[in-house]
Amino acid sequence: MITYVRGFVAPMEEVLLKQGHAKDVDHARRLIMNFLIEEIKGVIQVSLDVEVGDYYHDWNFPNNTGILIFILEKEEEDHYVTDIDISKLEREVGRISHLVQKTPDEMFTCPISHSIYVVERAGILIQIEKALLERGFEQELRYTKDQLEKSYFHRHGEFEEIFHQPIRDIFIDWDFHANKSVMVFILA
Repeated sequence: MITYVRGFVAPMEEVLLKQGHAKDVDHARRLIMNFLIEEIKGVIQVSLDVEVGDYYHDWNFPNNTGILIFILEKEEEDHYVTDIDISKLEREVGRISHLVQKTPDEMFTCPISHSIYVVERAGILIQIEKALLERGFEQELRYTKDQLEKSYFHRHGEFEEIFHQPIRDIFIDWDFHANKSVMVFILA
């Protein structure tokens, strides 16, 4: 289940962002969302009668957009059929991932609609990242990976050629303890 949010930056966050405090805004947003997500999970479970497994969220402050991703424990019967070359998309995701860290051990791509594609990467962490996590530097690692990966995926990726249309947003969130990541491509 994907929720794409636009126009979410609060006035206080806007002031902090203008003053160069994006890291603080990101940290505060993550703390609040981790609390709210548990409530949202409960609403989804009761409303849809389905268990929610993993969840992810990411925010694009310059675009004033965000995404909430809930992995449901129930297999959907209808899948969106795409004419995009999924293997080409996964090769490009692997290529860019390799530039920043390492090629994922596994990838799974799920086209949600004509304008939303989800790519799950497993086995993405390198030894230095694992060591940083063991020493309690998760927040710093998350912020650094967020900045680095997004810049590489936006600047060096050839995704518009793969999707045959412009990319509106690329969102990335990580589950460091499970050594995986979820990416969402939002097409224009």
